[in-house]
Amino acid sequence: MINLETPKKHRGLIDNAHQVAMNMLRPISRKYDHAEHEYPKELDMLAAMIDGLSESGSSEGAGASGVRRDDKADDGAVKNGANLASMLSIAEMCWGDTALLLSMPRQGLGNSAIASVANDEQIKRFGGTWAAMAITEPGTGSDSANIRTTAVRDGDEYVINGEKIYVTSGERADSVVVWATLDRSQGRAAIKSFIVEKGTPGMNVERLEHKLGIRASDTAAITFTDCRIPAGNLLGSPDIDDKQGFAGAMATFDNTRPLVAGMAIGCAKAALDLTHDLLKEAGVEVDYDRPAQVQSAAAAKFLQLEADWEAARLLAMQAAWMADNRKPNSLEASMAKAKAGRVGSDVTLSCVELCGSVGYSESELLEKWARDSKILDIFEGTQQIQQLIIARRLLGLSSAELK
Repeated sequence: MINLETPKKHRGLIDNAHQVAMNMLRPISRKYDHAEHEYPKELDMLAAMIDGLSESGSSEGAGASGVRRDDKADDGAVKNGANLASMLSIAEMCWGDTALLLSMPRQGLGNSAIASVANDEQIKRFGGTWAAMAITEPGTGSDSANIRTTAVRDGDEYVINGEKIYVTSGERADSVVVWATLDRSQGRAAIKSFIVEKGTPGMNVERLEHKLGIRASDTAAITFTDCRIPAGNLLGSPDIDDKQGFAGAMATFDNTRPLVAGMAIGCAKAALDLTHDLLKEAGVEVDYDRPAQVQSAAAAKFLQLEADWEAARLLAMQAAWMADNRKPNSLEASMAKAKAGRVGSDVTLSCVELCGSVGYSESELLEKWARDSKILDIFEGTQQIQQLIIARRLLGLSSAELK
């Protein structure tokens, strides 16, 4: 059975992540919110520290690149592994700053894609890369199955043509995991992911987006024009399996959606902690020993926000724990992402409201967290897409049967 307490084996890692968030990320949070598109150089030292810990084997799950399902080992033991450790440590880092976490070298969402579907040789070859993930296209949005970017085999190479938008770390990363179709006539089953390394001829960053939130993180539009990559850069199997369908590509999301849920949980927790302190300074006491209905409206609202936050946290822990224990978690991953994405936006905006003019001004970070949190309800599949996936899983219907 799952134990929803923070695993003892991960507490040291989580405490270290919290210290980094408090002492390294939070102090520069406002600086890089104002300096959009400027690379946070302070992260280089932090990345070097994480690399050192990884080499020593003392940082299991310290970021997205630590996430990988171990399908070979099956000793029957219940495991609290890299997926759960990553989700919990990412939540702590986002308590410091979500955009700076997304800007961390070698911790891109593409790294989770590599860990999810790459073979052992590819894991070894691309283990040190910083990988962005390119899925969304103009006119495609959350409908990943409608991808139009093509990858055509030509001898020992694939030739990629297409356009991707909203690529997180698309300019800064060493490589980009590109979702493309081998044959549009064969539908979802032909969609595969490919690693395109920075500097490859034919790949061009067209622009960086100006955004509502997560401004420290660069978000790029990238075009691919007769972009040639080695055939070995196709992640996983090149075979088009009609029975498996889109499952191979979508397996990436089963790992990354709990991580995005963790980001929302961390950002919301930051808002709750600060709001609790500000309410206390204003003379509003939150009493955990008395029913909400006999307390002030502000205290009652705060208790409701904390309860929603706790539900989101437990769902994310469950989804990550299932991945660690090789249990199918597509339903739970979408439930965690849907709940945490919505809770993150609701909590941060409600905290701004509870704190009034202080919450709305730049004197505190509450308004920034409200801006940052919205993207966590959008990327990796919008709220509506998650609800659709959940409904399909619960009702046992295919994507063709329930659109």
